[in-house]
Order: sequence, then structure tokens, then C-alpha cells
Amino acid sequence: MKIKLSFSLSFVIVSMLFLFSCANENKTQTGNDDEKIANKEHPKLILTAQGVKDIRAQLGTIPIFDKSLEAVKEEVDAEIEAGIEVPIPKDYSGGYTHSRHKQNWFVLYKAGLLYQILDDEKYAKYVKDMLMEYEALYKTLPLHPKTRSYARGKLFWQCLNDSNWLVYVSQAYDCIYNYLTEEERNKLETNLFRPFADHISVDSPQFYQRVHNHSTWGNAAVGMIGLVMDDEELINRALYGIKDLKLDTTKKDDDGGFLNKDGKAGFLANIEEPFSPDGYYNEGPYYQRYAMYPFLVFAEGLHNVKPELKIFEYKEGVLLKSINALLNLSDADGDFFPLNDGQKGMSYYTNALVTAVDVSYHFGDQDPGLLSIAKQQDKVLLDDSGLAVALGIKNGNEKPFTKKSINLSDGPEGKQGGVGILRNQDIELVFKYASQGSSHGHYDKLSYSLYEKGEEVIQDYGLSRFVNIEQKGGGNYLKENKTWAKQTIAHNTVTQNETSHFTGKYDIGSLHHSDLQYFSSDNDNVQVVSAIEKNAYPGTTMLRTMAIIKDEDFEKSFVLDIMKVTSATANQYDFPFYYFGQVLQTNFKYNSPEILKPLGSKNGYQHLYLEGSGKASDENTKFSWFSNDKFYSLTTVTNTKDELIFARIGANDPEFNLRRDPALILRAKKSKNRTFVSVIESHGSYSAVSESALNSKSNIKDIKTVLDSDAYTAISITTINGKTKLFITANTNTSKEVKHNVKIDDKNYEWSGSYYFN
Repeated sequence: MKIKLSFSLSFVIVSMLFLFSCANENKTQTGNDDEKIANKEHPKLILTAQGVKDIRAQLGTIPIFDKSLEAVKEEVDAEIEAGIEVPIPKDYSGGYTHSRHKQNWFVLYKAGLLYQILDDEKYAKYVKDMLMEYEALYKTLPLHPKTRSYARGKLFWQCLNDSNWLVYVSQAYDCIYNYLTEEERNKLETNLFRPFADHISVDSPQFYQRVHNHSTWGNAAVGMIGLVMDDEELINRALYGIKDLKLDTTKKDDDGGFLNKDGKAGFLANIEEPFSPDGYYNEGPYYQRYAMYPFLVFAEGLHNVKPELKIFEYKEGVLLKSINALLNLSDADGDFFPLNDGQKGMSYYTNALVTAVDVSYHFGDQDPGLLSIAKQQDKVLLDDSGLAVALGIKNGNEKPFTKKSINLSDGPEGKQGGVGILRNQDIELVFKYASQGSSHGHYDKLSYSLYEKGEEVIQDYGLSRFVNIEQKGGGNYLKENKTWAKQTIAHNTVTQNETSHFTGKYDIGSLHHSDLQYFSSDNDNVQVVSAIEKNAYPGTTMLRTMAIIKDEDFEKSFVLDIMKVTSATANQYDFPFYYFGQVLQTNFKYNSPEILKPLGSKNGYQHLYLEGSGKASDENTKFSWFSNDKFYSLTTVTNTKDELIFARIGANDPEFNLRRDPALILRAKKSKNRTFVSVIESHGSYSAVSESALNSKSNIKDIKTVLDSDAYTAISITTINGKTKLFITANTNTSKEVKHNVKIDDKNYEWSGSYYFN
């Protein structure tokens, strides 16, 4: 579709192109346009002098870039018309002063870009005038009056947001650097930028000297302003941290993580430690998305100003690999899977991922699949990388970005577990067997969530926080994040004796990780992941194998789940299913209490209402529900001692901070060894218009555990038409090359590899 530019922007572009082609350029405060473009120094961070020249030569002919430019111009012009406002800081996230200063950093950044691209002095003047107001304000500011943060900023309640401000404003300063006089630059650098960088770093080591997404923002902020100002001391401080600094390593921050416990700090350490060789970021995709912007823009700045560092080759090019990993950590709609602390609804349509896609395309191998995502995002950056993407789209180079089953290792060397994503038809299964995930990690080893066409079927709760909504705890983490969202019972995995994995303690959980048994995605019809956890509970081992199986006797791919728990002692095991939708039918009887009471008193159980309970009445318990005009059925192996519990989140929550979502919990008491086996089917559909239900019932007659030894577990699945499928997983020797021979009911089964299905 041809993009129509507004009359005003079209006039500006045409006029600018005409002037640019003339030999006699209009003079600006610091010289003519040719001189500025010939000067490689400024702009030089993200938008470069050569990039400015290339963009100007293409304006009016690159639809997605022109559309993005028009939207930014309209926004900034409205801000200029409204006037500059730099209020005295006083609010938490979501409050007026917080939001105003946040808006200012975006507008400064965008106005700087407009000055370079459109060569209109009004944008440079606007940036200069606002920066001078910040210079006058900043030198008078004490620490922010809100005291909750472990590291208070001055403009904002936490140093993290001060760092956000400086990362963006560094780019604005770079864009108008040559517009300013030397006296003006000295004033800003002496009274604003250097003190700002010092407060983030030297004055706040508990914030800066860490391996954490907060510190990444701090490193990038100090480094980027250092690059603009050619300040080698600041650049080195950004890359390597503050040298010879002693900290109290026994003190915890408000996230629960120790400060500088291993002495590693700086931008390079923040690349080395959190990223696995596959590009997985140990805090999870929500925080990877947040951290990718400072990682990438500082890397761009280093690439352009200090190419000798070869930053995009650092750790075998992990920064660019991480973008592909992050895109694969999203569902069919582009929403990131809410592993660890993750807010649902965050997607690759966020501005940080516009940056990630554009940077990956420009500095990577120009993957045409990225262009299809850029087209969906419907905007590009107004810089060199955005131009590259716009030209790629203009030339029709895009191809679909195909998400396939993928296994992403965790840990700096890829040896601390990981995340396996199985995809088959429209079904996506996310299996977490990763490390703790730093201070944002949850206590949920071997947990999973399930999606169909981007809709949650079996959910992970995510975080308990209303980000930037002031009425809910100042927009910050709520206490329920620790009492509920991080606890094991909040996830689809086994909880033993109503106690969370690692007793819910960060310093214990951070020492351990699960281990991959095998991951198999070579067979289009059978995708499998298997992992083992030996440390969540002393004396207990959990081995979980999950598969998505496409079979001609089933309407859609189904999920097979085998959780093998072995223990030295008898325990109570709770195995929840956090389904979405309306209960349709069960094959067990249950009672519902007249008065709702909590299921327990701690470790997350205090937040679950007991809505119904009953006993399993058969070797298979069946439960069906209805959601998003589709039918779902759970069939799980049980015995008559098992309890079935209907629960709902929301107990002991007087401020309604938690969602009232349902769960079905299978409880096994006084059990040492137990193998939980379940199949989840998606089937049929319902039309509210025709009021017709199609294929609303399960296709499974029964499932049985026909072999369960140390070496193998075998499951038979019989359909209502009497056809039986057999799945065998190797529990110990799982190499692809190993040959297996198993006898079941006087019949031998031979195969090579980790599993058998037929």
C-alpha cells in the first residue's frame, strides 16, 4: 500500500531534497550541511553522519520509513506546541512527574533524529532548550523523595529510570552536538551529563556493579554519554565496571539478589553471564525484551565509534543470536511467554523489539524473515538500521518468519538447563527446565504452559504487578509476587508437602538447575522434550517428559505428559492444571463448600480458594472444559486414593491484586514414588451464531502405564474406536545412537534413539 505523507511533511521533504542537491547549502549555526556530513564524529552513535546522508537521499520513496517519520514528526510537533515542562520529581512509576520525565526522554530522542533527518533547526533548538532546563534543575536535586528503591535516582525514584533517561538523551545530545557552541556543551557536560553518569555508577554501586538488567541499563547510559563526549574513563567504566570498589556482598537488594557477590560488573560481564550460547537470557523473555534495547544501542554505538572492539562478534555473536532466541520465545500472536517475572501481553510489537529486529537485520545476515516481522510492526527506526529494513521491504525481500520447535540452553556456557518449545500444527508447549533466573526467577522446575493459536490453554500466571499503574503499589511489584506468583503451587509442576521448590529461597535455588535428558524435533509428527530435577526437594527426583504428537486418529495434535517422581520418603504431591475456561464435564463426583476457605496457610496455598473436592473413581480421571470456542479434555492416570481439587486464585487478597483464575489439582497423599501421566486434547469447535457444537468429546477411551522402570516408562493410549498407540521414553540412556529393546506384554519393541511411538 502506498503511504500518503501529510502535506507539511511532503513539503519539508521535497524542499530539503532540493536544497540538499544544490551546491550552495543553507548555513546553520555551525557551518554548512556538507561540512556536517563530512564530519564523521556527530551523529555517530546510532544514527550516523553517513546514515543521515543515505536517509535524505531516499526520503519520499521508502513507504514504511516515511510513515514512521511522519508519525514521529506529528508527535514531536505536538510536544513543541505544548511547551517544555521539566517538573520537580516527586512520584513513583505512573505518577505525573515520573510520566512527564519519561515522556521527555522519548521526545528529546525523537526531536534529535528529526533535526538530523529534516535539517530543521527548530528541533535542535527544542532539544537544547529542554536540556538547559534539565541542567538548571539537576544541579539542585537531592535524591528522589520516594525511598522504596535500593538505589534511588534523582529524576526518578530509582536509578534504573535515571539510566533509561540518559540512554535516550545521549542519542539526542549526539544529534545536536554540532549545533551547540563549545560553551553550551561544556555547561551541559559539566553540570548535567557527567554528574548524572557519576550518580548512576560511582554513587550507586549497589545498582551499577551487578550482573542484572538494571545494571545493563546503567552501563549503557554511562557508556553512551561517554561515547558522545569522547570520555574514555566513562567508556571503560561502562565496559568493565568500577575498579577497586569494595561492597558489602552480604546485603540483599529489593529483588532478593546479592550485590556484586562474584565481583563481575560492567557491560561485557552483562553479556557474558546472563546469555547462554543460544542467546537465551536467564531472567526470561520479559526482561530480555527490556534489556535488549540498552544491549543493542550501546553495542551499535561501540560498533560505530570503537569498531576495534568487534562488539557484535563478542561471545561468538551472542547479542544477535539472542534476538532470534527472543523472537522464538513468543506465541503465534507475538506475545512473549511469561517465564519468571513476565507481564502477559508484552510482545514483539514493543519499541524495544522494533530496535531488535532492525538491528538484527542490519548488522546480521539480513534474514528476510525479519522483514515480515518489521512489516507487522509497521514501523522502523529513524536511523541506519531502520533504513536498511525499509529498503528491504520496499524491494520485496521479505519472507515469513517461521517458528519451529526449538531448545534454548541456559547458563553462560549453556550447561544450566534451558527452555524447550515444542510446536506442532497450532499447538505450542513451553517447557521450563532452566536455572533460577536471577532475582526475577520463579520456583517452578519442570513447569510448562500450553497455547493454541496464541491463546493460553494451560497458563503460567506470570508476575503480580501492574506495571506503571500508580494505584497498584506505585506500579511496582506487589507483595503477592513473592507470596503467590513465585511459589511453586502457582505453576504447572509438582509441589511436595505444600512447600515450594528449594523452600522458596533464592540463595538455594540459584545454586541449582535442571538437566536436559533429550530434545527431539526431527520427526514432524512427534516432538519431545525431557528433563530431570534432583535438587528441588532433598531426596526426591523429578523426571518429566512432554510430547506433542500428531496422529491420524486425532483431530489435532495432543499433548502427552509423563512426570515421574521418586523419593526416599512418603509425601503429599500436588499436581495442578491451570486451565482457562468453563468446566463442562468430569467423571468423578465432587462437593462444593458453602463457604470458601483457603487451601492452605503459606507457600502460595493461602491464595487458593477451595471450590470443590472429590475422589478419583476410576483408573482414568477425565475432565473437559470449554474456552475460546474450542473444547479441551484432560485424561490422567489415577487411583481411588487420589483427590481432585477445584481451586481458584484470590484468597487472602483483600486489595484484589490477583486474577481469579481456576485450577484443577490432582493430589496424591502418602506416596513415595508416583508417575503422573496425562493427555491433553484440543478438539472440536462451537459456533454461537449457528449454536452448533462439533466434536465436543474426548477421543480417548483410556490411557495406561504399561511399563514404569528406572530405565523406561511406556504409556498406551487407546482411542474410542479401539486403536491403541504406544509411547516409550528412555529414562536413563537417552542418546540418539543407542539401540533399545523393551519387552511389554510378551512383545518386543526395538528402536534407536530416545523414544518410541507407534
